[in-house]
Amino acid sequence: MNRHIVYIGLGSNLGDGPKNLDKAVALLQKEAGVVLYTSAYIESEPWGFESEHRFTNAVTVISTTLEPLPLLDLTQQIERRMGRTRKRRRGEGYSDRVIDLDLLMYDDLQLETERLVLPHPHIADRDFVRLPLEECQAFIRNANLSSDSNE
Repeated sequence: MNRHIVYIGLGSNLGDGPKNLDKAVALLQKEAGVVLYTSAYIESEPWGFESEHRFTNAVTVISTTLEPLPLLDLTQQIERRMGRTRKRRRGEGYSDRVIDLDLLMYDDLQLETERLVLPHPHIADRDFVRLPLEECQAFIRNANLSSDSNE
């Protein structure tokens, strides 16, 4: 089976943000593949909506055998199990959330479907995603890991 390198954005602004991110990373490790690295946690203001609750954000990179849509389904299952009651649909506004898991990059795949766009279209617009993503990419480069070396 081929292994894939996938970068996943994590965010939480309800409850204990760091604990929510820790739990999500543990569930990804248990159910999605091997967590190779998780960035430092950073705090940020809500993006795209107003809220009194600040976000805790990070990016984690995993090695997985799951294809993109089954991995998306799994991340959404994890969100629901952790208490996320609804996921934003295209055209809807953002809201507070216990956990948000976004597939940012999947190998070098470019994909655009109704359910999933890869790479994530808002990476460059969001420092709270871009900076942790760059940290993870530097780790992968320095560790000499890539999807090619994990087959």
